[in-house]
Amino acid sequence: MKKDDLITKNILITGNPGVGKTTLIQNIISKFNISAGGFYTSEVRDEEGKRWGFKITSLDGNESIMASVEIVSKYRISRYGIDVASIDCVGVTAIKEAIKHNDFIVIDEIGRMELFSKKFQDAAIEALDSPKIVFGTITAKDITFTKKIKERQDTKIITLTRQNFPEIETYIERLISRKARLGIG
Repeated sequence: MKKDDLITKNILITGNPGVGKTTLIQNIISKFNISAGGFYTSEVRDEEGKRWGFKITSLDGNESIMASVEIVSKYRISRYGIDVASIDCVGVTAIKEAIKHNDFIVIDEIGRMELFSKKFQDAAIEALDSPKIVFGTITAKDITFTKKIKERQDTKIITLTRQNFPEIETYIERLISRKARLGIG
């Protein structure tokens, strides 16, 4: 473990869509007996297997469709309308509850859809600034907000690929174990 790994308390995974970022987060969370709160996102597919939208799910089970081809919204990415109220209701609430009540904050993902919400941006910064470990994902594409996060001294950005998944999973497990033993975060 590198010395600079000890000063970083925020661990954010980046990479292309479909490389397993959310799977990695879920795998890591399941391996540790720690108090975790926050949320993750997942694709929603129709009966034919075609991607229809995206769901946001808090670690305590609240969920909502945050984007879909059926949502009419002034906020859009590609063919998906974004429901900012769902992001606020599930994602922002989960982050704020995790800041108050958990040792470990999961934010999957700090991405273009979520960033349509100013409340989400504020909650993400509040979590990153908190003394708690933040483990999440961040879009690979740099926009002003994500670029600032990637430049933070207390934040480690790790690029995930299909090829390096096992090594990255092991590295993050060790990093989190070490931080937990030392009481960092």
